Amino acid sequence: MVRVPLTSDEVERGKRLGALLRQARQQRSMLAVALDAGISPETLRKIESGRVATPAFPTIAAIAGVLDLSLDDVWAAIIRPSEGSGRDASTDTTSMRIAS
Repeated sequence: MVRVPLTSDEVERGKRLGALLRQARQQRSMLAVALDAGISPETLRKIESGRVATPAFPTIAAIAGVLDLSLDDVWAAIIRPSEGSGRDASTDTTSMRIAS
């Protein structure tokens, strides 16, 4: 299966997600958060660094749960209206990619 390259918006969203998770993790170790979320520390490191810009929903839900973040708050923090479109990107799901 050929993976479609990420758009610049997806890459930026991934970077914002990583920054949000790093900030929410505060002084907790990456190892502790990853193990509590049931993922590998390497996966968390890649998400926090933006290397995995479109992580799977269950992965984000697990990390958010460990960090006491609501998924609504996570979405609000990483999404931003598309520039120049005049539409609110938070309600425009036509260009959103669902990770698997």
